Amino acid sequence: MSEVAPRRVGRPPRIDRDSIARAVLEVGFDNVTMRSVAAHLGVSVPGLYHYVRGKDDLLRLGAEHSIAEIHLPEDTGQHWATWLRKWARYTRTAMARRPELIEHYLAGGIDPQRMVEVVGRALDVLVREGFDHKAAVAAWDAVGSIALGSAVEDVREASAAGDGRPWISRMHGDLAQRPAEEQATLRTLLGSGYVPDRDAEFEDKVTAVLIGLAVQHGRPVDDEVTGAPDSTLARAPRRRRATRRGG
Repeated sequence: MSEVAPRRVGRPPRIDRDSIARAVLEVGFDNVTMRSVAAHLGVSVPGLYHYVRGKDDLLRLGAEHSIAEIHLPEDTGQHWATWLRKWARYTRTAMARRPELIEHYLAGGIDPQRMVEVVGRALDVLVREGFDHKAAVAAWDAVGSIALGSAVEDVREASAAGDGRPWISRMHGDLAQRPAEEQATLRTLLGSGYVPDRDAEFEDKVTAVLIGLAVQHGRPVDDEVTGAPDSTLARAPRRRRATRRGG
């Protein structure tokens, strides 16, 4: 764990909640205490208490500041599936890069104004593209759930890999403790040389949901719906159409 170098203490500087949030990010979430943030800002701990209630408040400020610095996908009039795909990638990347955001999101600690902005922009795009309001909410929620779940898995796998326990090793280790006749399908998969590709698997999950949304709501299953560049699901419909034209 890196040490936090305190700033030179002199006349206390003027601070506000925004500068405190930046200090939290500079100190690092793992190192945050009232004392460490106060030292970084060059103020006393009692002085810091004038602005925040304690460590949890510091962490919430830092999380909200992180989210505020992340730019949502722009609505440029693009296809609904294109926007949702960008939204899913944005959510997964933003959350995985800042694991503390996941904890604060699950605990309801994210600024409601920011959530209103996110949800409102998604619904505007979907309603403009012909979804009714209820269907728009369901579509946003489905794609967002996949993105958040993938971010959680990304964080967990990164931590496990850092400890020398990647998914492949964990599976082999568990199977080694079981009778050889158990888990035949998993053994075959691992024996085939399978290596997880989390990015491609994420794209396939999003594409599967987009196809389902299109079918459920009577939307065309066109290239924008099936068009994730790394998705095997995206390529399959195009091969089938080519076969029909050839006949």
